[in-house]
Parts: sequence; C-alpha cells; structure tokens
Amino acid sequence: MFLRRSAIALSRRTILTPLASRSFTSSLHHRDASKDTAPKMDRDPSKQMTPFEEVKTESDLLPPGGAVGTVPTDLEQATGLERLEILGKMQGVDIFDMKPLDASRKGTLDDPIIVRSFGDEQYAGCTGYPVDSHVTIWLTMSRDRPMERCPECGNVLKMEYVGPMDDPHANHGHGEEPLPPPTDADGSHNYVEPKTFADFVRPEYR
Repeated sequence: MFLRRSAIALSRRTILTPLASRSFTSSLHHRDASKDTAPKMDRDPSKQMTPFEEVKTESDLLPPGGAVGTVPTDLEQATGLERLEILGKMQGVDIFDMKPLDASRKGTLDDPIIVRSFGDEQYAGCTGYPVDSHVTIWLTMSRDRPMERCPECGNVLKMEYVGPMDDPHANHGHGEEPLPPPTDADGSHNYVEPKTFADFVRPEYR
C-alpha cells in the first residue's frame, strides 16, 4: 500500500515533456530550407587552379583548397614548389630533374659527369663504373669547387649551377650591405672548406 501511494504521488509531480521539441513536419521544412540556401561549390579543382603554362608568380601557386566537409587532396592543398612539381608532373615535365646521373661512362677531368643544382652546394653518390662496382660514396660539390673525383674509382663529377645568380636573402630585407667573404673562404657559404688530398697534388699531376 505504501509503495502504491508513493508511485501515485511521484507520477503527479513528474512533468511530462514531449519526445521531440518540434513536430516532424517543421523539421522537414527546416531541412529543405537548408538545402536550398547552401552555397553551391564547384567540386572540380581543375577549374579553380592555375595551369602549369600560366604560372608566372608565387601567387599562382596558391591552392584552391578542398570543399567543405571533405579531406583535400595534394592537388587541392599543396603550395609553393610542391605545387609546381605536381603541376609539372601533370604535364609530363620533371621540374627538379630527378632522373639518375649518366652511368654509361666514367667521368674525366676533360669530360666530367654533369650534376645540375639549384643550390650553392650539391651532394651526389657514386657507385662506380660499371654501376654498383663499389658501395655508394657521397661527393660534395659547391659553386666555388664544382668538380669532385671519387676516391674509389676515379669518376669525376662537376656541378652545374642553374639557380639564381644573386641571393635574395643576403640582406634579410633590412637594407644592410652583406659582408664580403674572406679571401680563403667559399664564396657561397663564407667559411673555409677543409683541405683534402687534392689540395696537395701538384698542378702538373692534376
């Protein structure tokens, strides 16, 4: 009897709330309205990006971005040099010349193997001639010292600088004049390169 009276009293005090705050009819109406007012975005990134042939400035390498609610692809979000490389590959152009070095012959001082570089310093690995005749030996070349010979097989490599002739970051944008490099230093890095056995070879034997 006591439990029955408690249940009746509790049911009187309970405020009944509807399961849905609004009717299903109004919900469908709001959903249809949101579909009609949503902006229509062009999902085709090729219509929003600059083609490779029309890239002239850095602003042309800004991506269109992915559509709202989607994960952007590399083509939609890549910027700068990465975007230039992707656009070049789409046109069949190897921007950074990633093909391997010429391994059909051994480089000599008169006819070295050419290694193109956009930077002031370049590293290249030599595996000998014929190919893979010895382990990879890494050679360092710079703008002031473009030629290097492999100590294992004698293969000669030469760096060909294809980057800008002036350094746009030399004065850091503050207008100051860059310091002149030391007379015995690398003109690109402004530090003295360590001497090797090649520095002690007589000129007539080089």
